[in-house]
Amino acid sequence: MSRVLVVDDEKLIVKGLKFALEQDGMEVDCAYDGQEAVDLAHAGDYDIILLDVMLPKLTGYEVCQAIRETSDVPIVMLTAKSDDNDKIQGLEYGADDYITKPFNILEVKARIKAIQRRMTGRREDSRKGDITCGELHMDTDARRVTLGEREVRLTSKEFDILKLLLCNPGKIYSRDDLLHAIWGNGTPADARTVDVHVRRLREKIEEDPGEPRYVFTKWGSGYYNKR
Repeated sequence: MSRVLVVDDEKLIVKGLKFALEQDGMEVDCAYDGQEAVDLAHAGDYDIILLDVMLPKLTGYEVCQAIRETSDVPIVMLTAKSDDNDKIQGLEYGADDYITKPFNILEVKARIKAIQRRMTGRREDSRKGDITCGELHMDTDARRVTLGEREVRLTSKEFDILKLLLCNPGKIYSRDDLLHAIWGNGTPADARTVDVHVRRLREKIEEDPGEPRYVFTKWGSGYYNKR
C-alpha cells in the first residue's frame, strides 16, 4: 500500500484528494500548514508527497527544502501559479514535478501511478551494485552517493539522472531523452526542468560546476558522462 502525504490549507481540496486516493487503496495523511507538513514528513515514511505552494507558517518551497535535507521522497508541487518561473523555483528547491491548479483528479492519480512504476522499476533494476567514477561512488541498492568521504544528498530525480549517465558512459542524452527516461511519457515538464536538475546535481557533486568531472555537456546535443 502506497503512503501519500497531502499538504494544502484548503480543506475541501485535501478532503477530495484523500477520498479519491483512498478509493485506489492508498494510505493518506494530511497536513494543513507548512510546519505540520515538515513534522509529518520527518516522522513518516511516505512514497510521495503532494505539496501546495501557498501555505501558512512555511511556504511549500520552504517545506520542500526542509524535507530534502533528510529525504529524497518524490515531491509533486500543487500550484495555482502557472508562471514558468514559479515552477522552476519549485524545482530549484528540490521538487520532482508539479501540477497546476485547478487539476483533474485523474491527472493526479496518473502521476502517482507513474511514480509508483518508476519506483518499482528501480527495485527491479538489473543494474544493481556499486558504481565508481573517480572520487564519486554510487550505491544503487541503497540509493546513496558519496564523494570521497562525504555523503551527497540527492533528490530522486538527481539520483536517477546521475545513475543513467554513469551506467551509460559516453552516451549523450538530449533533454528530451532525459525527460522521457526520468520523468516518463506524458509529463508536462520541459527542457528547462532538465537543465534545473542538472545544474543542481552539478552544484552538489562538482568541485567547479563550470569545469565538470562527472556530468558533461555536449553543446547542442545534451548531457553525458565520460567514466
